[in-house]
Amino acid sequence: MNTKIFCDIAELDKIKKFNKKKIVKGFTTNPSLMRKAGAKDYKLYSKKILEICKNKPVSFEVFADEYKEMKIQAMKINTWGKNVYVKVPVTNSKGKFMGRIIKELNNQNIKINITAVYNAKQTEKILKLINKKTKVIISIFAGRAGDTGKDPVPEFIKSIKLSKKFKNVEILWASVREPYNYLQAKQLGCHIITVPPVIIEKIENFGKSFDQLTRETVKAFLVDSKKSNFNIY
Repeated sequence: MNTKIFCDIAELDKIKKFNKKKIVKGFTTNPSLMRKAGAKDYKLYSKKILEICKNKPVSFEVFADEYKEMKIQAMKINTWGKNVYVKVPVTNSKGKFMGRIIKELNNQNIKINITAVYNAKQTEKILKLINKKTKVIISIFAGRAGDTGKDPVPEFIKSIKLSKKFKNVEILWASVREPYNYLQAKQLGCHIITVPPVIIEKIENFGKSFDQLTRETVKAFLVDSKKSNFNIY
C-alpha cells in the first residue's frame, strides 16, 4: 500500500519548507494548530497557507458547534480553493452525530475530511450517508485512542474493510505519536497518514541498522557525560 504522507501543521514557514518535499503529498490543519501558529484572522491566515500550497490538498476545519453555523462556515471554506477539503467533526461537542451536514456537503460535491473519528461504528454511519463519487477522507485518531489504553488497530482494519466499496473514500491515520506509526499505517492499508514535521524528518531517516543505532546511542551518552564533567572518583 502506498500510504500518502500529509503534514499536520499551520505555521507558514514550515509549510513553505515541507511543501517542497516530495514525500509530503498534502497538509492538514485544525483550529488548535492555527491558534498555536499565531493566526488571528482565520480566513486571512488560511488564504496565506493556500498561497504557499497551491497544488496539494489542504484541510481546513470548521469551528462552529451547531449545524446551521457549521454549514455556513463549510460553504465559505469550500470557496477558498480547488485543493481545499472542508474538515468537519463526526459529532459536535455535545456528541450529536453530524450526519446531516456530512450528507449535504457530500451531495453538493464538496470534498470533506471527517475528523475526530475513533471507531468503525462511526465509519459505518458515515459510509451510509455518502455517495460514491465525491472525495471523502475519514480521519481516525489512533494516537489519542492509544493514550487512553485503547488499541486503534482493530478499528482501522474494520474501517478499511468497510470503505473498500468506495473508491472515493480514503482512511487517514491521525494523531501520530512516533515514526513507526507510518509503517503500521502502510501495513494496515491506510490511504493517508497525517504527520507533524518533526516526525516526517525522522521518517526520512529510516533505514539505520540496529548496530548503527547502538553506536549513536552510546556516543550520545558519552558526549553528555563529558559535557557535564561527570566524575565518580
